Amino acid sequence: MKRPEIGRSFVVASFLVYAFLMFPMLVILMSSFDPKEYMSFPPTGFSLRWYAHVFDVELFMVGLKTSVSVALLSTLVALILGVPAAYLLVRFNFRGKAVLQSFFLSPLVVPGIVLGCALLRFFVIVGGIPIYPGLVLGHTILVIPYAVRVTTASLVNLPVSVEEAALSLGATGTQSFFKVVLPNIKTGLLGAVLLSFITSFNNVPVSLFLSGPNVTTLPIQMMIYGEYYFDPSIAALSVIVLLMTMMLVYLMERTIGLAYFTSSR
Repeated sequence: MKRPEIGRSFVVASFLVYAFLMFPMLVILMSSFDPKEYMSFPPTGFSLRWYAHVFDVELFMVGLKTSVSVALLSTLVALILGVPAAYLLVRFNFRGKAVLQSFFLSPLVVPGIVLGCALLRFFVIVGGIPIYPGLVLGHTILVIPYAVRVTTASLVNLPVSVEEAALSLGATGTQSFFKVVLPNIKTGLLGAVLLSFITSFNNVPVSLFLSGPNVTTLPIQMMIYGEYYFDPSIAALSVIVLLMTMMLVYLMERTIGLAYFTSSR
């Protein structure tokens, strides 16, 4: 069967779409090397001074530590809750299974601004939870769908016969889970960790509502800094964060493959 030819108009339209999406990133990238005291485009020269300046801004360093710690803790809690939930959804049939699955995936459906406002009301105003624990809990709710989704995809590809063989050889259910199931889905778990970390680290809507004095994530610190300063250090930091995210996405693609997040099962 002859493959259909791609029309020239389709190629031109695709190029225009990609150019429209990539142009803002190109502007940020070029502006980050501008030696002037204010951000402009096109740049008038080339300098790395603003990349060095990023590490001298205390707001950025404090925000970076907060973002990393919150992302790591929320990812850990999401895995502790999400892996058993995914195992339950894959290996057992029970009434209300579809409802439970929808419940774990619901944070993906709710807009981030609505979720952040609701968590602010529930955690801070009603519950009186301190800022940092509330931020960790909020990010856990945000990333738990990714932990459940990726782990579910890994468990679907793991034959039940592997667990049955372990049980027939005398292993208990707990031993089978920790010594057979988890080692066989470790690639999926790594993908869940990377995806959850990226989602938490780069989140703005939920962090915007749950941040507070001395507890602010890096994206929020960048917004605050941009309100008072217009130097290219924001562009330089944006490039650094973008490169870090791209490296993590590349690592995720090499370990588990993005098909886990695009295919429907």
